[in-house]
Amino acid sequence: MTKAGAILRFLACGSVDDGKSTLIGHLLHLTGNLYDDQVAILEQESARLGTNGAGIDYSLLLDGLTAEREQGITIDVAYRYFATPQRHFIVADTPGHERYTRNMATAASRCSAALILVDARQGVLPQTRRHALICALMGIRRFLFVVNKMDMAGWSEQGFREVQAQCNRLAGDLERFGLPRAECVAVPVSALNGDNLVALSPNMPWYDGTTVMGWLHAVAPGEGMEHAAPRLPVQYVIKVARPGGAWQEGADGAFRRGGNGTFRAYAGTVVSGSLKRGDRVVVLPSGLRTRVREMWCGDRLVRQAVAGMAVALSLEGEHDVVRGDMIVAEDQRTELAHLFKVRLVWMDDQPLYSGRHYLFKGVAGTATAGITRIRGRIEPDSYQRLAADHFSLNDIGEAELALSLPIPFDPYAENRETGGFILTDRLSNATVACGMILHPLRRTATVRRQCEEIGPPERAAIKGQRPCVLWLTGFSGAGKSTIANCLERKLYTLGRHTMLLDGDNIRQGLNRDLGFTEAGRIENIRRIGEVAKLMTDAGLIVITAFISPFRAERDMVREILPGGSFVEIHVDTPLEECERRDPKGLYRKARQGEIPNFTGIDSPYEPPRAPALRLGTMARPVWECADAIIAYLREHGLLPE
Repeated sequence: MTKAGAILRFLACGSVDDGKSTLIGHLLHLTGNLYDDQVAILEQESARLGTNGAGIDYSLLLDGLTAEREQGITIDVAYRYFATPQRHFIVADTPGHERYTRNMATAASRCSAALILVDARQGVLPQTRRHALICALMGIRRFLFVVNKMDMAGWSEQGFREVQAQCNRLAGDLERFGLPRAECVAVPVSALNGDNLVALSPNMPWYDGTTVMGWLHAVAPGEGMEHAAPRLPVQYVIKVARPGGAWQEGADGAFRRGGNGTFRAYAGTVVSGSLKRGDRVVVLPSGLRTRVREMWCGDRLVRQAVAGMAVALSLEGEHDVVRGDMIVAEDQRTELAHLFKVRLVWMDDQPLYSGRHYLFKGVAGTATAGITRIRGRIEPDSYQRLAADHFSLNDIGEAELALSLPIPFDPYAENRETGGFILTDRLSNATVACGMILHPLRRTATVRRQCEEIGPPERAAIKGQRPCVLWLTGFSGAGKSTIANCLERKLYTLGRHTMLLDGDNIRQGLNRDLGFTEAGRIENIRRIGEVAKLMTDAGLIVITAFISPFRAERDMVREILPGGSFVEIHVDTPLEECERRDPKGLYRKARQGEIPNFTGIDSPYEPPRAPALRLGTMARPVWECADAIIAYLREHGLLPE
């Protein structure tokens, strides 16, 4: 029997037209979770839009978008809440089409069981395997394979047994892939007619197993997070506005005890485990040790808070605890790390390449994240790990991630709340991936930064200049190298210490192992950025001349340099003029297909949005462009007189 009052979160998934929405809608009807007026409206909608002839089309209960009803498919995730005398349920009706895999993955991350529908006539399809893999990767360990449309398969026991065997082999493949063994059950149904949904069907007397609702009632709701290690991410600090001043607006009267302005309470949701008054805790990342003094749930003082409860707690003593900190049990503290091996479900139309930077968002806060290495892609049909240098939309794979600061975490396999995260685009804030922390990387544990007797400011002072990077970007043939050479000659004449990094020269040495794919271009710029930083540490003015077509990589270099030392200069020559000049004959070869991935022809160029300087070379001589750069450096204090 299930725990009284336990809520089961589950999802329904499967290939297009397998009957997910019909199954859920019919379950709602058979379990008495539809009102009479809902049934009446459903009958009217079925007569107008339904696909079941004169009968009720239960899929219309879930497919709310016009496009879904017109095409008869699920696009967005639809959540429904329903209950029976035995327990409460939250069900997610997820899309079956491969294009909407990201929607399905998002829903799976919040569920502890899955109904995977399989057409009795077609058996296990590639999309079935994809969905089973995603569910398993997201931590779901309880699968019900619903073999639907038995009425169209002639109620055949042999047909069901064959599909059941395919489902068992699929479960075995997941285990061989390295995932924990899942609990798998198969049940034959007709979602349209209601067979084996809540009661055993006379149409299949050969089947005496569980029904769909019987399985849902019996399945455990998941590894209760209340039994995991205690974790409370601080989401809000309740405090007075200033010492001796008024209380923060909205603070409950129960919190104002003493009225001396020293009270602090830390609000958040207990994501796992339980905390009690008097427990010894550690605040991460600071490592502060203290005790829980009091806890409130709403305006009630409570002795204990369990997973899922939103509480405010006060700690013994006066401490600096801020939003993004995590309160954990002292004897079950979590790790801190900033380098991880992670698994990603890529959700963006723009591919993921090593070297790209995003925002990492988890329960422990936000940090800048850099993809340092793509370890490989997981083929969802064969469950094989394949070599890859990028992830495309809906790809699943493993990568290495470096954060800008250490965060407290648990591996996803141990705690889905503290081990899960999303990546967002830094400009648009759009979610580009959902991820799972597999484990930290400890390769830098023995590597420590060596303190130098002479630092960058002293090296710059002896040269009498401010080091910086002058980053010239633009199309091939725009004039970057010509301007860079002229600029270095002028700076040399002024007695300045410089170094010129040119794209062609660098690719003959340091980066000769890199190609011109998007991944190769990103790594090319990453290495150049690191070299440029070392040269600025030496006190040099560094001049670079690279196409550097992607904004993300130019921003990556900007971020590793001290503030104000990266000067982005757009050599803004139109593509048509660059192609007319074609000093190396590259455009002609690219047009003939001899040079793939050539910027401006079959690979994009992203111009700077707000460069420090924009130099047009159509009507401006080279020496004048160089003088404009020198004038800019003097105006901004980068070239002292």
